[in-house]
Amino acid sequence: MTTNPAGGVHDAARRVVLTGFGVFSSIGVGAAEFAEGLRSGRSGAKPITVFDTEGFEHTNGCEIRGFEPERWIRNLDAAQLGRASQFSVAAARMAVQDAGLDPADLREQRGLISIGTTDGESWDLDRLVASQLAKGSAEMDRSIAGRIRAGRLSASIAQELGLTDVEAVTIPTACAAGNYAIGYGFDAVRSGEADYALCGGADAMCRKTFAGFYRLGTIAPERCQPFDIDRKGLLTGEGAGVLLLETLESALARGARIYAEVLGYGLNCDADHQVAPLESSVARCMELALENAGVKPEEVDLISAHGTGTKANDVTESRAIRSVYGTTPPRTVSVKSMLGHTMGAASALAAIACSLAITHGFIPPTINHASTDPECEIDCVPNEAVEADLRIVQNNGLAFGGNNAVVLLGRYEA
Repeated sequence: MTTNPAGGVHDAARRVVLTGFGVFSSIGVGAAEFAEGLRSGRSGAKPITVFDTEGFEHTNGCEIRGFEPERWIRNLDAAQLGRASQFSVAAARMAVQDAGLDPADLREQRGLISIGTTDGESWDLDRLVASQLAKGSAEMDRSIAGRIRAGRLSASIAQELGLTDVEAVTIPTACAAGNYAIGYGFDAVRSGEADYALCGGADAMCRKTFAGFYRLGTIAPERCQPFDIDRKGLLTGEGAGVLLLETLESALARGARIYAEVLGYGLNCDADHQVAPLESSVARCMELALENAGVKPEEVDLISAHGTGTKANDVTESRAIRSVYGTTPPRTVSVKSMLGHTMGAASALAAIACSLAITHGFIPPTINHASTDPECEIDCVPNEAVEADLRIVQNNGLAFGGNNAVVLLGRYEA
């Protein structure tokens, strides 16, 4: 029996830890480069090139340049995968390697693959629609049509790694989907239904989503400024974050490096408005996560906010945090200020950021910050990272449709 950072006592066989990360983001690829990007406050904002931006006044985004899927995808034909699936598969292989494992090590075990997404393969769907409009349905490319099923984001991981004793699911709960996937994996490993889980999220930038946010008036001209009085909106981004979950007993038995421990999570749905978050529901989701993890509010050292850089999100989320944590809440940062809104990958990449912050003892900054909105009464750690001894970190994911997911992570202490 051992004690977790929150003070609770758990059977080591049922404690769930994070031992491998796969990261593809606009500010860094791989855990080490991603951590360095977070610490230095690197911005991934740049002119969009992955789709035609003609007709849009603002054309910045956080895309990944120089992605070489063939470096990581070895058993499947990368050309037969959509861009989001390429990100997903590459990140999964990277996570397994980062955990010090070979895919063969996993083939004799029961596993779960859960990948969250907002758009699936909408980048390819954009191309199909454009082709249909220009030339008619008969001229649509069959190879592209075969890539668009969102289920391939998870199924392709199993195929690439040769994993047969697995459940492979794609979770489409929009911008909170990465946290949903982590929660699902946490339950499976903690209950003994799975020996390990590969969980996270993946999305590729596409014209459809960019245009949707643009029409809502939420695309920023140049940069994302969460919690700032002069914020102009979000920037769309892309990438993938995949985390390898296993029991503490398994990790200790093989001498694995442990980044952090998954303490618990909370899920709920506002059922109130398609795009506007509901303060009471967001607050309740945080309370559910704290209750599930056995953590008291005063034990949380840092909150990674959903933090999109829109007034509706920033003000509502800040107020919800204060309703749970009182007038002096933990420092609350938004990594979207650096890597943009990566949709279904967002909370998965943020969970990795939280774990790296715990491991390396720092709080990543909210960059592009000049003056905090008086309606957002939080310390968002503006512009410069700070050193910090972090034991418990909360990761928020809030999505359209009112889908909320909050994950609690803790420092592993022997």
